[in-house]
Amino acid sequence: MLFNSIDFAVFLPTVFFLYWFAANNDLKSQNTLLLIASYFFYAWWDWRFLSLIAFSSLVDFFIGIELSKTDKKRKRLLLLLSSILINIGFLGFFKYFNFFIKSFVEAFCFIGYPINSGPLNIILPVGISFYTFQTLSYSIDIYKRKVEPTKDIIAFFAFVSFFPQLVAGPIERATNLLPQFYKIKTFDYEKAVDGMRQILWGLFKKIVIADNCARYVNTIFTNYTDFSGSTLLLGGVFFAFQIYGDFSGYSDIAIGTSRLFGFNLKRNFAFPYFSRDIAEFWRRWHISLSTWFRDYIFFPLGGSYRGIWINLRNIFIVFVLTGLWHGANWTFVAWGILNAVYFLPLVLIKKNRRYKQESIALNSSKEKGRLLPSLLEILQMGITFFITLIAWVFFRAESITDAVNYICGIFSVSIFSLPEIRPRRVIILIMMLVLTEWTQREKQHALQFNKAIFPKVVRWGLYYGIILTILYFGGNKHEFIYFQF
Repeated sequence: MLFNSIDFAVFLPTVFFLYWFAANNDLKSQNTLLLIASYFFYAWWDWRFLSLIAFSSLVDFFIGIELSKTDKKRKRLLLLLSSILINIGFLGFFKYFNFFIKSFVEAFCFIGYPINSGPLNIILPVGISFYTFQTLSYSIDIYKRKVEPTKDIIAFFAFVSFFPQLVAGPIERATNLLPQFYKIKTFDYEKAVDGMRQILWGLFKKIVIADNCARYVNTIFTNYTDFSGSTLLLGGVFFAFQIYGDFSGYSDIAIGTSRLFGFNLKRNFAFPYFSRDIAEFWRRWHISLSTWFRDYIFFPLGGSYRGIWINLRNIFIVFVLTGLWHGANWTFVAWGILNAVYFLPLVLIKKNRRYKQESIALNSSKEKGRLLPSLLEILQMGITFFITLIAWVFFRAESITDAVNYICGIFSVSIFSLPEIRPRRVIILIMMLVLTEWTQREKQHALQFNKAIFPKVVRWGLYYGIILTILYFGGNKHEFIYFQF
């Protein structure tokens, strides 16, 4: 079920009404309703894969209980390995089996030993990468004694399948989300209203920005040999805003929807295109995934505290895995490696933590309260955006060859010509997005206004303006990009 569909427009108010009026003031009823609603939401895509998410939930639920019953290191390690092997096994089969078989066959053909083997007809379950990492973190945290296992199976199943973030995140931790299923929810009008604002902004980013950019991105990337370097550069810019509007838009809708039911999800995007270097970008982009790899891969490998070479090795491992997490294609691996290469100069000169604190606070002491960035900040943000754009070409291209040729086309002499495609309307919409988010960069989302500064007439005028814009530009509906991951 898509957030930007009529189906969801009927589903959400129905569940909202039942939650607050039929199941109000009863914890078990609230959690049971959310579990049923979440499974219905997932079954709307393909009911056959409900058994997969149920089995994954059941495995980690009982492994968590067993981990709490023993202090024997060997048994605890075996239980943890069982959780990892089962979850990664499912993920590996559905997502990577054909990829590795194809790569294996191509490798043997390359050395002169052709193998006759075709791919299996495997359907990739929506959201498997997200809920697999969510259940895995639960087992790992129990193993590390960071969280106590739950004995409430309804609460745990609802935690794993919570419909706002089930298929495209944010990837939640048991330490944050699971305890929220232990408390009876009472309706909070201010929280619900703020949630509605965040949903509205998420729909704007998805329907108005991402879907309209997608039209030109598909045309330019599919026929990139026919266009000038300036058009290819414009296509890269459009894809950068397409994937941002698409994925951060989903996260906004997910977080806003959860607030309607009294839940607080992790923030997943913190205006990443205002980053001043690539390290800051990755602290602002897909925060729930980057922190997951940091906590469960980077730190266990030794982090940055065992010397520069170990640090660089760990960075490359994390980014290669991040690329593979996104998809079974060598283009994603190349995208991950390129981002790791971007990190190298910062790590070597020990500047990768330069904006660590400011990245979370969204502003530095210099930026706070100022309308415009300094010339140095503009240059830093421009360079960071450009190198990120180049990496996005690998993310979007069908093959590494296509990506390399596309980038070579950008840097050709024709980059100084006028683009063949000049969609002024889309460019204006992107500028509106950037201006609004820059103005609101110190907030959790772009429609979180200070009532003392923005009077009611201005705020409501903006809300109605966004709604009309969504209705006007909402003709080109596309699935969310991250559904494929």
